[in-house]
Amino acid sequence: MTRINTNVSSLIAQQTLRKTGTELHTALSRLSTGMRINSGKDDPAGLIASENLRRDIVSARGAIANSERAGQMIATADSALGQVSNLLNDIRGLVVEASNRGVISPEQVAANQLQVDSSLEAIDRIAQTTTFQGRPLLNGVLDFQYTAAGANGTGLDTVVELRIHKATLGATGAVDIETIINNPATQALLTVGVNGFNNGALNDDVVFKVSGRDGSEVFTFQAGASLDDIVAAVNLVTDVTAVTATNNNGTLELNTADYGTRAFVDLEVITEGSAGTFANNTSARRATGTDVDATVNGIQARGDGNTLYVNSSNLNLELTVEANTTNAVEFQINGGGAIFQLGPSVVSNQQIRIGVQSLNTGQMGGRTGRLYELRSGNPRELSADVTGAAKIVDEVIYKVAQLRGRLGALQRATIDANIESLSELLTNLTEAESSIRDADFAAETAALTRAQVLTQSGTAVLGIANQSPQNVLSLLQ
Repeated sequence: MTRINTNVSSLIAQQTLRKTGTELHTALSRLSTGMRINSGKDDPAGLIASENLRRDIVSARGAIANSERAGQMIATADSALGQVSNLLNDIRGLVVEASNRGVISPEQVAANQLQVDSSLEAIDRIAQTTTFQGRPLLNGVLDFQYTAAGANGTGLDTVVELRIHKATLGATGAVDIETIINNPATQALLTVGVNGFNNGALNDDVVFKVSGRDGSEVFTFQAGASLDDIVAAVNLVTDVTAVTATNNNGTLELNTADYGTRAFVDLEVITEGSAGTFANNTSARRATGTDVDATVNGIQARGDGNTLYVNSSNLNLELTVEANTTNAVEFQINGGGAIFQLGPSVVSNQQIRIGVQSLNTGQMGGRTGRLYELRSGNPRELSADVTGAAKIVDEVIYKVAQLRGRLGALQRATIDANIESLSELLTNLTEAESSIRDADFAAETAALTRAQVLTQSGTAVLGIANQSPQNVLSLLQ
């Protein structure tokens, strides 16, 4: 059938050419952008999936950047803490040197004191000037803030020292802490009853050794030595043994200076005359103290002397209470701490909030005293109390080392591991997003070539189809 008004062959050729042109445009778009999906119509379902993956990729990259920045901040703090440790060790050496009173002159002690004062000033300066991106790190700004939670601060006056290392605050921005003391810490106690002495004196010669946590000492007494003589001799070396002696109505009591299971008294009678009753009236060969037993918000705390420790997923603290306290301790953490966003989602279980206490000499210390007490004119200056000064420095050195170790553990076990985990996650997410959205150049090049050939062929066919109506002229001749 031959028609002039409607050229169906031309219409078919045009439609085919239009379709081929679309395919050619698609191939050119994908090859020029490198992406298989350039608009929603290319693949609606794939677009949704890839956009969700893109969101996760951006979040993972942000979390990696956050973790790296947190690691850099901790490295800055650790560097400053290392300098503080060096200064504290220098102070410790000066204290030991100043205790050599048989050789060192008062002028040398005064010179050592000047060095101690300078080191303490340097520590205060480091605490005040150590910053990261303009934010102070070691002046107490990053420490936790807390207040008494009870109506009248129940039991808070029994707290000697409180260190909050990590806490997850609730939706109200606070967390209530309730500490129940089940049993208080105790000292170790050994006794030699009144039957060990005759009218307050030894019946015969005796040699015995007293040992404690810090060391031991051997004592030799002859028959007739009084109980008060023994008490005085034991107390003279308390700094060596960490054991004290008292005369309790004719009974010799040997106590540890400290509390807990690490505190012990060991009494060994080495020799005693045949008429002596010292050994037979000793309550035991060895005695140890007990650690505080407590629960914190229902969690069983680990006790070490008068200090209890809690380390859970949302709370890490150490709390030192006064000796023999049985009062409940209540307080509320209502702010503070440094918040690190370590995960890709802004939720509490992907954040960590840690406290960094102040390194100011007025606050560094513990049960034995504060570091500022070593300054000139204070109770523990070198010319006044080198033994007390040494104890304070030892405690502060331990606490600085503990802080460095805690920050180092956070950096290694949490931050570095988090970066590795997020990097692997980022790789997998990127690969998944690429498989959906990126163009396959081999396939798209083949499609381009096919579309080009079909376009050329379609154009030629359209030309032929447009010439078909002219064949009617041959019928009119």
